[in-house]
Order: sequence, then C-alpha cells, then structure tokens
Amino acid sequence: MSFPLLTATAVLPALGAIATAAVPAARRTAAKWLALIVSLATLVLAAVVLVRFDPDGDRYQLTESHAWIKDFGVRYELGVDGIAVAMIALTALLIPFVILAGWHDADPLETGSKRWRPTQGFFALILLVEAMVIISFEATDVFVFYIFFEAMLIPMYFLIGGFGDRAHEHGEAAAATQRSYAAVKFLLYNLVGGLIMLAAVIGLYVVAGNFSLTQIAEARANGTLDMATSTERWLFLGFFFAFAVKAPLWPLHTWLPNAMQESTAPVAVLITAVVDKVGTFAMLRFCLQLFPEASTWATPAILVLALISIIYGALLAVGQRDIKRLVAYASISHFGFIILGIFAMTSQGQSGATLYMVNHGISTAALMLVAGFLISRRGSRLIADYGGVQKVAPVLAGTFLIGGLATLSLPGLAPFVSEFLVLVGTFARYPVIGIIATVGIVLAALYTLVLYQRTMTGPVKAEVEGMPDLRVRELVVVAPLIALLIFLGVYPKPVTDIVNPAVKQTLSDVQKKDPQPEVEASK
Repeated sequence: MSFPLLTATAVLPALGAIATAAVPAARRTAAKWLALIVSLATLVLAAVVLVRFDPDGDRYQLTESHAWIKDFGVRYELGVDGIAVAMIALTALLIPFVILAGWHDADPLETGSKRWRPTQGFFALILLVEAMVIISFEATDVFVFYIFFEAMLIPMYFLIGGFGDRAHEHGEAAAATQRSYAAVKFLLYNLVGGLIMLAAVIGLYVVAGNFSLTQIAEARANGTLDMATSTERWLFLGFFFAFAVKAPLWPLHTWLPNAMQESTAPVAVLITAVVDKVGTFAMLRFCLQLFPEASTWATPAILVLALISIIYGALLAVGQRDIKRLVAYASISHFGFIILGIFAMTSQGQSGATLYMVNHGISTAALMLVAGFLISRRGSRLIADYGGVQKVAPVLAGTFLIGGLATLSLPGLAPFVSEFLVLVGTFARYPVIGIIATVGIVLAALYTLVLYQRTMTGPVKAEVEGMPDLRVRELVVVAPLIALLIFLGVYPKPVTDIVNPAVKQTLSDVQKKDPQPEVEASK
C-alpha cells in the first residue's frame, strides 16, 4: 500500500510527544489535552490497522521495507501478523486511559522555592513510550526491533524516578530515595538483558548475513541457512534472557515490585500492561520463529520457570501489605501463565497466551487504576489503612471488586477464557505441569478476596470517613475497561479470530502439532 500506515501509527505519538514537551510550563492543561488528543488519534490509526488486517491473508501484512544501513544489512522493515495487531490495539486502547487517569499526577508541587514535576514532560514521556512499544510490535528487522526494545527504557526510567507515587508513609525524602532505587534497578536489570541480547543479535548477523526476520526464517525453512545446533541454542538463550527480564520471569522479576510500588498508578499500568508485553510478544515472534530447534530444546526448563513464577508470584501476593506490590506479584504470576502457554507448544496454549496478554492488560489496568484512585484519596498504599470503603464509596468499591474478580479469572470475565485455554493447552502435552499450575488459580482467589475484604468491608475507619466516590473523569476511565472485561469474557471470538491463524503459523515454525486426544469422540 502507498500510505505507510504502520509507520504513521508509531510516528504520530512520537511527534505528539515532541509537541507536548514543547508546550510552555504555564500551559500545562493544554499539554494534557494535546497528549490526550494525540493518543486518541493513535487509537484511530490502530483501529484502521485492525480493519485493514486480514487474518486469513499473508502472514505479515501492511509491510514496509526500505534500505537503512546497507553496509550492515539493516533494513527498515515493518509488518504485522494477528498477534502484533492485537498487541498494537491493546497499547493504543490503554494509553488514553493512562493519560486520563494521570490527569493530576504530574501537577507541579511547591517544595520550598522549587517547582518540580513538569506536567508536559510526564505526558510527553507516556506518548514516547507508546511510540516505541508500537514500533517494537511492528518491526520485522531484528536490529530495528532491538533499538526500540532498548530505547523504551529511557522514558520509563524518568517516569519511574521522576514522577513517582506521592503516597509514602515515610515522607518525601524517603520517597525520593525509593523512587531513585526503583528506577535504577529497573534500568540495570533491563540493560543487562539488552546487552546480552545485543551479543546474540550480532551473532545472528554473523551466521545469517542480515537482520530480516522473514528472510532468515525463509532461509531456515528452505535449508539455505545451516545453523549449527550449539550456535542456535546460544543465540536463543541470548534473546530469551532479555525477553524474560522484560516479561518478567522468575528469577529475573525482582525489579517489577519496586518499579510498580514507586510509580504512579498510570505508570504502573504502563509498565505491566504495555511495556512488559513486549517481552512475551517477542518470545512468540523471535524466539520460536528464528530458533525453532532451540525453543523445543529449552521448553522443559522454561516450563519449570513459568510454573515457579505462577506459584511464587501468587504466594508473595498473599502476604503483601502494600496494594501496589500485591498487584505486581499477581502480575508475575500471570506472566508465568502467559509464558507457560507459549511454550506448551499447542494451539490452545499459544492462543490462550496471546489472549491472556490482551486480557491481562485490560484487567490489570482496571484494578490498578481504581487502586490508584483509592490511594490518592487516602494518601496511603498500605492495606491496613483502609476498611469499610464500600459504605462510603460504593461505586469505587464495586469497580475495585470487578477488577479483582477479573484478576482471579472469574468465569464470565475476560481473563477466565485465556487462563482456561492456557491450562487446557498445557495439560494436553504436559499434564503434571498443567495440574500444578491450577494452584495459582486458588491462590489468586485468596489474595484478591482478602484484599477486598480488608480494604472495602468491615467497619468504616476514621480516615476513610467522607471519602468521595468516583468522579466523572474517573468513571470515564474505569467504565470502558469494565465493559471490555465483561464483553471479552462472554464473547472472546473477535480476538481469537485474529490471533489463531498467526498461532498456527508459529506452531508450524517449531514443527509442532497438537497432541491427539487419547479417547476418540463418540460418533
């Protein structure tokens, strides 16, 4: 097609970030509205991508290819399959809600004679992250993907370290120290993963002579690229390590609870519902397609790590005192389910994993944003500081409950379908792992219901008296997310129709077929 739709979808928020950053400090309301309008325009472009994509057509569609660095075989290549389209739609959908939810989170504060938290910078960074995440989903050149996979760390570092949560029990000085620690830890973990991946990217170029995902995969399939088994496994490990840090997978997960705890609620959503999805998406697109033999070889170890993530994350969520840390550990458990589905190597498992990425993004956004509204009213993240909220703010409590029920994958809400598919797909090939993974569901019910009981029910604490219910802006943020959770819980077909053909092609890459049932269906 003549119009570069994929490029436009990524460039628009990048240009919006520049324009938002250029707004004078005295016009911070204008900066907010500009960022919101740009995010909505990006959502429109993402919807056009969704409409133009044909699930039954070519594997990569809306492709763009231009020479970039000829001497090193780097090309600016973009293309989307069904999985990428779903992730772009999720990203573009969530960013307007992130901006609306954080409408006042970056308003300047007076600290003595100093003003800080430049509003336009906060919203510009959010748009910049959106641009980098979207082009990461679109890139079919490994080098292009790597650049933006790493570059998104920079705006995220400043969002965590410079615009952290104002609710801190030990005062602003301690909060600043904790924010700085969380931001540096986030950056170091992901930089180490990125440097290891860089070595693998260079190794891939030495072996293949170019960075094009489609050309390398084609050469592997045609037998014109002969990659030694040991070489393929080392390269796989380099890529997978970086993606496992981003995902995050146990034991590379420890940066996430700190980052989410010290971030504002919208930035916490940006981390776990948007940025972290690049890691699991890349496992499907790059690990399985570029290194099929190594992916099969590493599957048993990865399934064990995913299983540990599921149980470990859920157990630690049960014991948390901090609301945000509880959601962070719950997300680690959920990412374990996603990775379990990917490496179960079944169509149900991978379809469920992709659907889980979408549903987890929506459910976590709903729960975390409502939790952020709650925390902003009380000024505390500690669960023990709440009680009886449902009596003074019933709408807030009700939306919090629905977000929590989605997190525990209640039937009728979107995450249930994806979690069920992951478990079915895993059980079909690895029944023992599938059975153990169901413990995570029981623990999810425990930490979610205990959280709701301790914060929303019981006698009304004095500090909660007079707490206002959700305002119009907050309802505009939460209501569509709740509606989506219910709609996709009852009717997930629109998403599965898009992702299923891409999942079948991914399974074909690793030369896997679904296990045949042991009992034949009755005629």
